[in-house]
Amino acid sequence: MAKEKAKKETPLMQQYNQIKSKYPDACLLFRVGDFYETFGDDAVRTAKILGITLTKRGAGSDSETELAGFPYHSLNVYLPKLVRAGLRVAICDQLEDPKSVKGIVKRGVTELVTPGVAINDEVLQSKSNNFLASLHFSKKLIGISFLDISTGEFLTSQGNEEYIDKLLQNFKPSEILIQKGNKPLFENAFGKDFNLFFLEDWIFKEDYANESLQNHFKTNSLKGFGIDDLSEGIIGCGAILYYLSETQHNRIQHITNIQRISEESYVWMDRFTIRNLELYASSNENAVTLLDVIDKTLSPMGGRLLKRWLALPLKERDAINKRYDVVEEFIQNQEELQFFQQQIKRISDLERLLSKMATNKIVPREFIILKESLDAILPIKGKALSAKNEALKIIGDNLNSCDLLREKITQTINEDAPVALAKGNVIAAGINAELDELRSISTSGKRYLEEIEARESENTGIPSLKVAFNNVFGYYIEVRNTHKDKVPESWIRKQTLVSAERYITQELKEYETKILGAEERIAKIEAELYEKFVAWCSQYIQPVQLNAQLIAQLDCLQSYAQLAIDNQYVRPELEDNFVLDIKNGRHPVIEKQLPVGVPYIANDVYLDNETQQIIMITGPNMSGKSAILRQTALIVLLAQMGSFVPADAVRMGVIDKIFTRVGASDNISMGESTFMVEMNETASILNNLTNRSLVLLDEIGRGTSTYDGISIAWAIAEYIHEHPQKAKTLFATHYHELNDMYQNFARIKNYNVSVKETKDSVLFLRKLVPGGSAHSFGIHVAKMAGMPQMVINKAQKVLKKLESTSKAETTQDALNKEDVQLSFFQLDDPILEDIREEILHIDINTLTPVEALMKLNEIQKMVRKK
Repeated sequence: MAKEKAKKETPLMQQYNQIKSKYPDACLLFRVGDFYETFGDDAVRTAKILGITLTKRGAGSDSETELAGFPYHSLNVYLPKLVRAGLRVAICDQLEDPKSVKGIVKRGVTELVTPGVAINDEVLQSKSNNFLASLHFSKKLIGISFLDISTGEFLTSQGNEEYIDKLLQNFKPSEILIQKGNKPLFENAFGKDFNLFFLEDWIFKEDYANESLQNHFKTNSLKGFGIDDLSEGIIGCGAILYYLSETQHNRIQHITNIQRISEESYVWMDRFTIRNLELYASSNENAVTLLDVIDKTLSPMGGRLLKRWLALPLKERDAINKRYDVVEEFIQNQEELQFFQQQIKRISDLERLLSKMATNKIVPREFIILKESLDAILPIKGKALSAKNEALKIIGDNLNSCDLLREKITQTINEDAPVALAKGNVIAAGINAELDELRSISTSGKRYLEEIEARESENTGIPSLKVAFNNVFGYYIEVRNTHKDKVPESWIRKQTLVSAERYITQELKEYETKILGAEERIAKIEAELYEKFVAWCSQYIQPVQLNAQLIAQLDCLQSYAQLAIDNQYVRPELEDNFVLDIKNGRHPVIEKQLPVGVPYIANDVYLDNETQQIIMITGPNMSGKSAILRQTALIVLLAQMGSFVPADAVRMGVIDKIFTRVGASDNISMGESTFMVEMNETASILNNLTNRSLVLLDEIGRGTSTYDGISIAWAIAEYIHEHPQKAKTLFATHYHELNDMYQNFARIKNYNVSVKETKDSVLFLRKLVPGGSAHSFGIHVAKMAGMPQMVINKAQKVLKKLESTSKAETTQDALNKEDVQLSFFQLDDPILEDIREEILHIDINTLTPVEALMKLNEIQKMVRKK
């Protein structure tokens, strides 16, 4: 039966099936004449994604199969849609000219475009990298590497699960390569939101990776890149190079370097912090992120680098201060700033132009764009060299003027070069004598045809006679029917139309041969010269890449300066101490969202390791507690990115880790409750504290019952206070019982977000003031939200009753009475006596946070039995 079916396959479908068998997991775009066709399941998927018609080939026959296609010149319209839908797309082109071949045309896959390996402008976003990642799991560590083939950036690192998770959040790869058997391992650690592709185990071997990398970079070792000790990371890099060769990306000389992502050089932020602070993405569709507000970059390279600086804030004071110095110079000398801004606007995406050059996909017009960009760099180089600032001078010194490259582009490529090489007139005059001669024949031949038209019109007395051309029989003379009796006998009739006749002459045929022969030869010479020119220009990849990196840095720094000028940001003072002193700090995003004329209420925050380590912030919901927490983190983050900050003044020692635990977020899909997620995130914070950490805890303990919540929040605050590392902490809570902690813990201070209470409502003043808050105004908030009046009245009655019965003692009194942390019971019950004994015998000094949670769980079970 199979043989019978095989016999019925057409030669074209045989060829298709052979090629498809090599790329079973890709959508195969099969070039047939002027169309890219897809067959079978590929056709069904393609038609659905692109919204094109699904038809059938060989309808009703045994070889019937689904078919969907689109014109080949529409590839750049349709390809991005397929890739964005997560498909791997194999582009199968005709490798021979159909005119010169008898029988079936030879075809082959010329490129495999995947979500992580794309160079097409339509697939990419200009201000975002498109990373392909590779993960290698070993027993202790995970190696990770990232490559953006469209810019040539290649990065690697290795670390524990938490660190790799953070990098995946930062770099947001479009596609991740892992070993086939590691899918469960990956999904348990990092979830199911990533686009995975599975490779064979043998690819993830250190020897293979070292050999691949050394062959590519033409080096004897990887020491020069500073990654030779990252064995897991190197294996990840090797897998990426393997994948490039498998996807037909063999022209990769624009990948000139591997950078180490050095964990110890950057501020640590876990994935919860990155998500909570909404740095460059948000789960809310219309939310404005920090990046949206601070990005004043003018070039695609600058936009991508700013994102990287935001993901990896610095810890080294000197490096941060160097960025401040440039920003300060720009603010003080705004003429210089405007000069740089005007020049940067003229610079195109150099990194992506280079990747197109390396992969031989650069079109003639893009060389003109490249030259104009390099021309715009020259004045920048001159201005930077004459600047007062040392960092600017270094940028000026390192910028390469690329004189020979610019000169060669000017000489070789026509200034009005077309987008496509096939359109002709790409190579400038004076480069190739034969080309110039053929062009002369071509243009004079066309002029001669015009002369024939004029002469024959005069000789025959046919005023409307015209000479034209078509692909079927070349040049012809068209005569309208009203004049056909005047046509000479020597003309040969070729075609009859409704209202005209078409003729050819011996003279026309001779000139046609000459002209068409010249044009064909012109196209061939131009293609050869262009290919040689692209190869010659490729030697400039590294210097132009360096220019791109320096312009990106300059762009980010001018962006900082413009941001500071537009929004009255100030330069932070970095000190060698453990103080964080913010005067009138503002939230950079919220202040931009306020209606016109509504001022942002600025707040002071002071934290240190000696006197005010933990600030306990109470206040009603909606009063602005969370905004104060977030703005503190964002000010620190901006400061360590090298940016000025939204405040009147900031003094600070360098922060090495920022932890946030904000609000309750369910992870039901992973089978975890709100409370469990909250405890996991908090445990991660408590296990990683340092004396330079900034911890922001918002409403800890909400996911469980009130007394549980108070107990846990209290224990966490106490743990941070007693921890030898003394991490600076802002602790926002609605548990007013925690206000009692300041009496027993010297470095805990109470603050509240003030409100003005009127007879029927409450006015949020959003000002942080010393002292605890007496109650939460929850009923007022419910009233503002439109809760029915019956509910409000009932709630007020219940509240009055509760307040009148619970004023007997403070929380601290209750805790001190039995010298027990959790004495919220009347101890006249045998089970409660057991609990008391259980608690008394806990050695708090050796108890880890996780053990404490487990112990609490046991106690909870005992209470439930009761």
